[in-house]
Amino acid sequence: MTGETPCPPDGRHGSGSGDGAGRGPDAHGYELPLLLFAGFRTLIDQLHAELAEQGHPGMRPAHGFAMQAIGPGGATASELARRLGVSKQAAGKTAERLMAVGYAERVADPADARRKIIRLTPHGVDALRRSAALFEELRARWAATLGDERLRQLETDLRTMTAGAGAGLRVDVAGWFGP
Repeated sequence: MTGETPCPPDGRHGSGSGDGAGRGPDAHGYELPLLLFAGFRTLIDQLHAELAEQGHPGMRPAHGFAMQAIGPGGATASELARRLGVSKQAAGKTAERLMAVGYAERVADPADARRKIIRLTPHGVDALRRSAALFEELRARWAATLGDERLRQLETDLRTMTAGAGAGLRVDVAGWFGP
């Protein structure tokens, strides 16, 4: 995507502003995914700016998804690949990037010394802990702007619309965006 706003079939570019009471007269269907993505991107960019100030300048959005997929118990490369929705090779490269910046390490599996697992380092755990706290702060900022009840309703509505999309919240975004 080049950053340009898609042009609807009729060639008009609507602002989508309207009267605020619902879908504006110039709103187009393509705006919904762009607005949802822009909201996501805004939160993630703010999170990473704050993380950089708190000692995690090397943290990238893909790292957060991968670290969530590794989880508190660790994961083999195959498990990480499945959880992220990528190939085992791609999962291995992701794990190598996490190891290079100190967020993960490869160790013998305590249940089977023949296997290696990828687990979070204390630095990686710290990044996730700080991320959770920062997301709470960012949510509070959105609530201050939109109003707490309006934000709760937005969250409820998004849960309703995504309930049929699979079990729980997914971390396979990197694989979904594809190569």
